[in-house]
Amino acid sequence: MKSKTTLPVHGGLREGVNPYDIVHRYEKVPTKVYPTESEAVMAIADRIVAAIKNFSQSPVDDYGMDEKTFVLGLTTGRTPVGLYRELAARCARGEVSFKRVSVYSIDEFYPITAQEHQSRNYRIHEEFINHVDIKPENVHLIDSHISKDEISAYCAEYDKLASGIDLLVIGMGEQGQIGFNDTGVSAKSRTRLVQLSHRAITTQWSLFHGEGKVPSMAITMGIGTVLSAKSIIVMAWGEDKAQVVSAVVEGEPTSSIPASLLQEHHDITVYTDDNAASQLTRVATPWLVGSCDWTPKFVRKAVVWLCEKVHKPILKLTNEDYIENSLGELLEQCGPYDKINIDVFNDLQHTITGWPGGKPNADDSTRPVSSTPFPKRVIIFSPHPDDDVISMGGTFHRLVKHGHDVHVAYQTSGNVAVYDDVVLQNVDTARELGFGDRYDEVKHIIANKKKDEPEPRALLDLKGAIRRAEARAACRSLGLDDRTNAHFLNLPFYETGGIKKGELGEKDIEIIVELLEKIQPHQVYVAGDLTDPHGTHRVCTEAVFEAMERTKDQPWNKECHIWLYRGAWQEWNLGMVDMAVPLSPEEIVAKRHAIYRHLSQKDIVPFPGADKREFWQRAEDRTQNTARLYDALGMAEYQAIEVFVEKNW
Repeated sequence: MKSKTTLPVHGGLREGVNPYDIVHRYEKVPTKVYPTESEAVMAIADRIVAAIKNFSQSPVDDYGMDEKTFVLGLTTGRTPVGLYRELAARCARGEVSFKRVSVYSIDEFYPITAQEHQSRNYRIHEEFINHVDIKPENVHLIDSHISKDEISAYCAEYDKLASGIDLLVIGMGEQGQIGFNDTGVSAKSRTRLVQLSHRAITTQWSLFHGEGKVPSMAITMGIGTVLSAKSIIVMAWGEDKAQVVSAVVEGEPTSSIPASLLQEHHDITVYTDDNAASQLTRVATPWLVGSCDWTPKFVRKAVVWLCEKVHKPILKLTNEDYIENSLGELLEQCGPYDKINIDVFNDLQHTITGWPGGKPNADDSTRPVSSTPFPKRVIIFSPHPDDDVISMGGTFHRLVKHGHDVHVAYQTSGNVAVYDDVVLQNVDTARELGFGDRYDEVKHIIANKKKDEPEPRALLDLKGAIRRAEARAACRSLGLDDRTNAHFLNLPFYETGGIKKGELGEKDIEIIVELLEKIQPHQVYVAGDLTDPHGTHRVCTEAVFEAMERTKDQPWNKECHIWLYRGAWQEWNLGMVDMAVPLSPEEIVAKRHAIYRHLSQKDIVPFPGADKREFWQRAEDRTQNTARLYDALGMAEYQAIEVFVEKNW
């Protein structure tokens, strides 16, 4: 299914008028940017298939013995999943054969067996090797089940075999990690046993089902080994990789960002989607590298950037500010400067509204939402049972308070994000209240869970029930009828019983289509997180977009507006914002209390990542910072602001 999770594009570099060398002059590594991951994957697959076919045309020896192979280096993680699926599909269609291909992996946890689901060995087999016609004797994956006495000799031998790979295909971590080469690595490092950093361990918590279960060591190819490859492809998808892509492609080589050391390679190409490339100069500030198409939204983006750069509000920008910061073309096409200032100030001011569903009987010519119809039918799609209140709880509350017919659709159960002891506490509470004693039964189920197997369905059902009850409580706290207007979709792709989810399928889409056709909304709110392309938020958003596509000919759809909200970690750039909903101190408290209702996620979030703040803290810090940014631009001062981007349909 082709990705539809792309943002509206307003202006940018003019095509066909800017010389390639000028546009790319900040880039030290050849970088190919595609609108979506799926399009980038197709290009990489084309390159790999062409390389294999070209190699396969080379002769073997006269006796057909000691046949040489094309050597392919492989990575694991979420980044290459789409590529592996595409290569497997092409092999199944007979478009490529891997019979003359040998593969090497770049890293593995230590110690771990190849049968454990968290191992790199297992994942490469499950995601790729088991689906192509590669010969078993040509599969060379790091063996992490050897003794420490043998590890040094083993690493030296593996390094010798893996040196000079024909094509190495890798991803990189958010801090530029390559394999398990972390901050401080030497460019001359070889295959070796390494101690994992605390940061590396915490990023693996979700894979290993919690803290304390991640191995403390790993075997990894070194940067020197990686650099010995004849050709290197580096992949990066999603907005969470944008900062590191910019550093690797445009920054100086430094051991603090291991992937940047690959700049020294003679044949390396970085492939990204639009989201991962969003901080490259030619994307983030294209006026610095060429002539641009100055649409109103693009002008706003440039002016907001200029305000942040010179630390001035919009109406205090001068002609010199524009000239000295490479915005002379903007002055020529849209000036003078004071007109630009006023136009952008008014444009940004008009994004602010206290009426996210539209203000009845009002002039809506400069408002982000039309005044009619009123009230509106609204669906808030929430990937997990708490994303609605974390991300847009204040706007949720405002829509209900204004009398709109608001519905919340919880797309997944969120059952894997509940600790076992939380289940026991809830079962114990039911026992104490006299609603039955199942404590020992549930304790037995938990005690008999098997490693690397999906959680028992009975336990998942209990965890799902806990999260549903919490979501209903949050809805009630914001004034919504949780019995009629809270919908629990339980999309099948999520219900694997483990951290790894299935692929988005037809049944997932049908469930959402059915709800859309039933409610026939005027507004749809959707998670706009554009980070991991295979994460739950992204998959849930793709499901909504596909459902909207399938219903596009229905009358209600033609009048429906899609608003993208952010999660707890990121916020929209103000240059993109279409609607900003200010929150009063009282509304912030109401939002906080709604988040509090999700008790299983409070204090002891199972997979918090590196950010130790609770969800309510992240949400408040994010919205209050947005208010400060509006204030710095010369807008009215608010306590907090939730912002949205409209998805053109």
